[in-house]
Amino acid sequence: MTAVLIIRRSIRASPERIFDAWTQPEQLKRWWGPNSVECIDAEVDLRVGGRYRIANQFPDGKTLWISGEFEAIERPHKLVYTWRVGAQAAGTERVTITFEARGEETEVMVTHERIATDAMRDMHQQGWVGCLDGLVDYLKEAHT
Repeated sequence: MTAVLIIRRSIRASPERIFDAWTQPEQLKRWWGPNSVECIDAEVDLRVGGRYRIANQFPDGKTLWISGEFEAIERPHKLVYTWRVGAQAAGTERVTITFEARGEETEVMVTHERIATDAMRDMHQQGWVGCLDGLVDYLKEAHT
């Protein structure tokens, strides 16, 4: 049995604006990563079957790559992609992101599936909360 993680966040921006921040490497590098982690590189081939790679650099200098392949792209409402951390040989995880307009805000829902253990799910939860915090801050800065 595998674990599933679902995180929701309302963000004051349009689905189009958030979708672009999530899929354009230059924007992604400005907000991606939990606290104290810097996104030092991002590559996005935004098409079904296209691949992405994101480099997370930790305070100790260690770099961890996250990569995968896009399974579905419905701009600006939905992204589905596989998720691998480092040279992970185990099963591939899946992430589904939905962007649903709610007035002047957009509800962003992250569903992270096929997580091997509850401990890994808890680590992913911290990571996703940190990423969404960074996205909120980035969009506020970009908006002002």
